Amino acid sequence: MTDSLGWRQKFAVLIPSTNTSVQPEFDAMRPAGVTNHISRIRIPNIALNDDADFQRLIELIAAAQDEAVDSVMSCEPDRLVLGISAETFWDGLNASRLLKQQLHERTGLPVSMGSEACDAAFKALGLKRIAVVTPYQPVGDRNVQRFFSEAGYEVVRIKGLKCASPVKIAHVCETELRDALIELDGDDIDGLVQVGTNLAMARLAGQAETWLKRPVVAINTAIYWHALRESGITDSVSGFGTLLERH
Repeated sequence: MTDSLGWRQKFAVLIPSTNTSVQPEFDAMRPAGVTNHISRIRIPNIALNDDADFQRLIELIAAAQDEAVDSVMSCEPDRLVLGISAETFWDGLNASRLLKQQLHERTGLPVSMGSEACDAAFKALGLKRIAVVTPYQPVGDRNVQRFFSEAGYEVVRIKGLKCASPVKIAHVCETELRDALIELDGDDIDGLVQVGTNLAMARLAGQAETWLKRPVVAINTAIYWHALRESGITDSVSGFGTLLERH
């Protein structure tokens, strides 16, 4: 006997309590037989005015994460999916691998998270030279750039939107995101990537591929694609770009 709705996979999804984009975007990408079970990492909606504020945000997430992990485990999920991206890039490639190992050891579950998902997506799409849009302060951008460089990718350009709080990340509209993609685009890159899971860009990224004529990877799409494919689920999901449709 298996779960009547999640008969293929039950995903335990960790997101900060301030995040309003991951849940609807993941649900929109969900194939039949897969269910998403959200556990919120309780953090305050602090002001993000500078690097020190952003560093504090990362520390708040890390301090509250284990409680959220332990809470969702009682539904007996099949996979842990991190709907957070900044934490997975922080301090580079080795720190990202250590975070995954720690989460696996705590839960006994396979883990999907943004940094590794982007790496896998870039390999699937054949990307080596990238441009990146983030909602972060400069310290966040530096950590993203460090991870990608250590993973073997060249970050040609990066644009941080410097959102004023965790909640306000979700207030960034499609027009602003479109303008950022156009600004970052160029013949010197293979594709573009958006990080920051509270930026709602999954559908826009799929649309942007048609007019930029190159891959555009939204972090939430990459994370969910990785969770599905690593779980042996190969369904093609339309509306979110070539990654979920063809890979």
